[in-house]
Amino acid sequence: MRGLSRTAALFTASAVVAALITLPATPAFADTLVSQGKPATASSVENAGMAAGNAVDGNTGTRWSSLATADQWLQVDLGSSIPLTRVILNWEAAYATAYKVQGSQNGTTWTDLRSVTGGDGGIDTWDITGSARYVRMLGITRATGWGYSLWEFQVYGEPGGTTDPCPAANAALNKPSSASSIQNAGFPASAAFDGNNGTRWSSAASDPQWIQVDLGSTQTICAIDLRWEAAYASAFKLQVSANGADPWTDLKSVTGATGGVQSHAVSGSGRYVRMLGTTRATGYGYSLWEFAVRTTTTTNPPDPIPGGGSLGPNVHVIDPSMSSATIQSALDTVFTQQESAQFGTGRHAFLFKPGTYNVNARVGFYTSIIGAGQNPGDVVINGGVTVDAGWFGGNATQNFWRSTENLAVQPTGGENRWAVSQAAPFRRMHIRGNLNLAPTGYGWASGGYIADSKIDGSVGPYSQQQWYTRDSTIGSWVNGVWNMVFSGVAGAPANSFPEPVYTTLQNTPISREKPYLYVDGGGNYRVFVPALRTNARGHSWANGPTAGTSLPLTDFYVAKPTDTAATINAALAQGLNLLLTPGIYHVNAPININRPNTIVLGLGLATIIPDNAATAIKVADVDGVKLAGFLIDAGPQKSDVLIEVGPASSSADHAANPTTLQDVFVRIGGAFAGNATTSLVINSDDVIIDHTWLWRGDHGEGIGWTVNTAETGMIVNGDDVLATGLFVEHFRKYDVEWYGERGRTIFFQNEKAYDPPNQAAYMNGTVKGWAAYKVGPNVNVHEGWGMGSYCYFNVDPTIEVDRVFETPIKPGVKFHSLLSVSLGGNGRINHVINDTGAPAFGTATIPSKVVSYP
Repeated sequence: MRGLSRTAALFTASAVVAALITLPATPAFADTLVSQGKPATASSVENAGMAAGNAVDGNTGTRWSSLATADQWLQVDLGSSIPLTRVILNWEAAYATAYKVQGSQNGTTWTDLRSVTGGDGGIDTWDITGSARYVRMLGITRATGWGYSLWEFQVYGEPGGTTDPCPAANAALNKPSSASSIQNAGFPASAAFDGNNGTRWSSAASDPQWIQVDLGSTQTICAIDLRWEAAYASAFKLQVSANGADPWTDLKSVTGATGGVQSHAVSGSGRYVRMLGTTRATGYGYSLWEFAVRTTTTTNPPDPIPGGGSLGPNVHVIDPSMSSATIQSALDTVFTQQESAQFGTGRHAFLFKPGTYNVNARVGFYTSIIGAGQNPGDVVINGGVTVDAGWFGGNATQNFWRSTENLAVQPTGGENRWAVSQAAPFRRMHIRGNLNLAPTGYGWASGGYIADSKIDGSVGPYSQQQWYTRDSTIGSWVNGVWNMVFSGVAGAPANSFPEPVYTTLQNTPISREKPYLYVDGGGNYRVFVPALRTNARGHSWANGPTAGTSLPLTDFYVAKPTDTAATINAALAQGLNLLLTPGIYHVNAPININRPNTIVLGLGLATIIPDNAATAIKVADVDGVKLAGFLIDAGPQKSDVLIEVGPASSSADHAANPTTLQDVFVRIGGAFAGNATTSLVINSDDVIIDHTWLWRGDHGEGIGWTVNTAETGMIVNGDDVLATGLFVEHFRKYDVEWYGERGRTIFFQNEKAYDPPNQAAYMNGTVKGWAAYKVGPNVNVHEGWGMGSYCYFNVDPTIEVDRVFETPIKPGVKFHSLLSVSLGGNGRINHVINDTGAPAFGTATIPSKVVSYP
């Protein structure tokens, strides 16, 4: 802190100066002091007694003083754009020898009004021209070892004069954008339109390159403001287009540009605006912190976005008044289309209104069979809701992406068949008989999920490798192959791993069932949101309706696949929840969920594809968000993260009302060559991940070690996160990385990447391969139950993995019922967890098991 003596010595002289600068303006200046008493801000203050507002308070006994670094500023908000005439700066002894006086319409993009060099302190008076709402002093060079200090900063103008004809508002802010290229996923086009000077777009290092924005409608454009990073354009064009494609019309051609902050007056109209870089100033690409577009188009505030509405053509509403033949025909038609359409574009949901039906619903890819009653018994199907594997020769290991929920089945012959593998949830079902989880002929099947269900008879997994059942009631369980896991299941077999292969927890520590759509007694659609349960056991509707809250459909924006991220975000910002009707949604910016308790519910495996390397969904660090029932399909440009729950700075406690992810699936490759570095990042505390499959594709289109290059499936940084039913497969490095404290996982199913080309390409330093599940070295408390990992290196079967579970050795880090398997001898796993557990290898496909660790 500077001493008081220097300030005291200057006070008398400053008082004389004050008498001079507060005199009324002379006739030579037909202007007005417009800054006094207005809001002021600064880049820094030396201490709380030297605030920015001291420089505009009319009192020369108070001052603003900055920290002792070169690039510091003081600015004042005049409240509206005003034609400016002059500024007076009354410096304290800590003055600037070089500085700029700048104006801005929005407080973000600045235009130089005066550049000063050779300053000698004292009182500076400068005539200026131009209009601005914000005026600032930007210090460049200090005259002393201290910061910058001003007794007063006075701005004069003509508030009754003609205002700037080009408004300050940025019409491009958060609008959809795209670019010819990006340097990498951290520099997307959207970063130049987010209003954040700390994020930027950066292109590939070649000419030409472009970045463009969709204003949403044709606008009359009066100015374009560019804030260049160090990699700027020395020559470029500013252009408009009606359709985002040729022809583009030049608004301005710029040559000899020097970067920095630029404001270009232009005249023209268009919906799409772009900067076309023709000559780079450096060896790098083009890089913009911000790209603002100002328009003179008068727009009325948008009308409120309505909630509710049609569920769309791919929600097939079934009513008891319909004949069984009509219903069966509709079911069979969709099944014929979807039976083998593993990577097809069809998405369907059958919504059965309360009643009794005599049909057999065969369930193909991207098809959901849903009972629309409030309770499972409100919809009864005499026949079946079935999945078999005839399309794949009796092999059910690829029966993915389908679901059934909230109805009762009286199965023909006493047994309902549900032969699925990953991403095929079976929720709130009442089977009034037996449930068979194997395909006809007992072919292979690789694992699945049941929750909140009641099976009166037996459940037979037969050929299922692993299975997880949560908070349900069963008559009995027949057998198991490698690892059958139960939590909170009345009627489950006793814990007996390794033989029989049952891992049983009497209760589920925390759970909340998935929200669901139903029809109330008045025929209105509503969404029911089940309540949080602790230490749950048995199905939630055992003693009456499930506890929870019912919301009208009018509280939801009912989205269509043609909707943009901007439309969806506007609806969410308005306070609506989100219902995704069946289809494929392309978004070029994140869907931002910032409001507590927001629900995002998908029907018929609604699928979101992020374009331009965007993150698909971002959730703020807020209470009670519910994400359920949809698929994220990574786009061809590599996203850094596909789903982010909480920003990196998350710290709030959500124990009383956690965020939940249920039946939220991620696919990278398979339908096409998708790319993403990490599928899911959990930064918030107290999140429940209830049934997810994060899959880097091993078959389909766009598959290969250097094609669908996804490194990590899930990273958990938040504390007290619980995963129930965690399926994560085939990532190039760690499949799961867990750094938060007190994390818990009940059931984990994993296959390591199939396709490393050789051992040299699959080394983690000196360690062979990458663990499937890594707990960070600084974690003190973590626990897992019923966890398995397999290897199947089909490119080079000689590849080895040293371990598939990697954890710190601490008393609070515990694991139960672990196994590793080499499928058909294609590769070798040397240890199960750390250096414990026998190797898994050989064509006999015999698991290596660890009952508990340490």
